Amino acid sequence: MNTLDRSNIPQHIAFIMDGNRRWAKQKGKSKFEGHKKGYANIEATVKAAMDLGVKYVTFWALSTDNIKEREKSELLGLFKLIRLGFNKDFPRMMKNGVQVRIMGESTGIPLDIKKTINKIQKTVVSNPKIYLNIAFNYGGKKELIHAIKRMVKEGGKVDEAQVEKHLYTYPHPDPDLIVRSGGKIRTSGFLIWQGTYAEWYFTDLYWPDFDKKQLEKAIIWFQNQARNFGA
Repeated sequence: MNTLDRSNIPQHIAFIMDGNRRWAKQKGKSKFEGHKKGYANIEATVKAAMDLGVKYVTFWALSTDNIKEREKSELLGLFKLIRLGFNKDFPRMMKNGVQVRIMGESTGIPLDIKKTINKIQKTVVSNPKIYLNIAFNYGGKKELIHAIKRMVKEGGKVDEAQVEKHLYTYPHPDPDLIVRSGGKIRTSGFLIWQGTYAEWYFTDLYWPDFDKKQLEKAIIWFQNQARNFGA
């Protein structure tokens, strides 16, 4: 099948937005310009997904390793973009029916960004058209440790249902499709638990070049997969 089947759109699509810095280098631009272009592509992709009927999207915006390993100047640029998104763009998106959630660790994040995250988390959109998760200062192993600590603190039964209940994405459904741009074929610990039965789509395109046409291409690829969930 080479055409999009609108009756079989994945409910939840997650994205590893890789390739911003390499895109910038290829264009002779600064790392900041690459991140800026990639950041702008989040809203465009959310709109494209919403137009196609996707109900949930998750974007890995910044990893715990990024915060530990990236140069200070690059991190300052990333935080600048994040402030713009959290204070201006996300509030506007929420007014247009996008329910935003920020998920990840709070350690190592500037205080003003923490306060803005808390404000966003408390903002409820009436009748949302799409749910947007931003994985910020996120690591898959960290997420599982966070879930385990909460379960130990609460006591009681430990089973799959309880683990899922304590994941950052709860109560959203697990992703059907995970897209990684940038040509790297690895999961990097993204949504370790939730991505168990997701279909992984890898593209050589750098994230700033991933547009609606490419999203449709990924969904068509997804629709051609035989999903048996271990059967």
